[in-house]
Amino acid sequence: MTKHPDDLLHDVHEHLVLPSSTVNVKLVSGQYSYYHYSCDGINDQCWGCGYRSLQTVCSWIYYQNTQSTRLVTVPSVYEIQNALVIVKDKPSTFLNSKEWIGSVEVGLCIDYFYDVPCKIHHVRQDEHLKDHARVLQEHFSSFGSPVMMGGDVDAASKCILGICETNHSEILVLVLDPHFTSVQNCEELVKKQMLSWRRLDMFDKSSFYNFCLPQLKSSCL
Repeated sequence: MTKHPDDLLHDVHEHLVLPSSTVNVKLVSGQYSYYHYSCDGINDQCWGCGYRSLQTVCSWIYYQNTQSTRLVTVPSVYEIQNALVIVKDKPSTFLNSKEWIGSVEVGLCIDYFYDVPCKIHHVRQDEHLKDHARVLQEHFSSFGSPVMMGGDVDAASKCILGICETNHSEILVLVLDPHFTSVQNCEELVKKQMLSWRRLDMFDKSSFYNFCLPQLKSSCL
């Protein structure tokens, strides 16, 4: 069993200081819970970050005020693995394994559990992330959901909660990192260690990236 979203930290980006000279800020719209390593007692360090980013996105979907999204809470790691076996994305040996999942699997699971389609936006390793900023800007303006970001060389999953520009033409994304291992469920500690604005030109240029964009409009927009 996984933690119910009500039992975890909520909306940890609120009251976070924006970078200096910020313009055109687009943020997640609606409530979500922060899922991270070992938050439900499962020791998933070094392999579970994609599952935790998925669970954070699922918590946002759960809190949308529609009948369909409230039929399922947030799936456990086992339930996620089982869903991928059922849809024939993974073999039966995937169950109870420590295999990673990425943005494509996240999109399949969101569709399976909530009947919410997802758009996968692919950025090749020879492309600049900055050139794809408009995709994220339009997503947060139109839908408002958290975004799962995954890659190959940079294989660490990230949950994206927003995007902004500065007067110096820099573009930054707000990253919620699922690699939190502290037993202290402390919001200030999470904000200090796991939540940060990162410039798009600082990501690994040798890696491709996939963004999973749930196509469910926030009830707050």
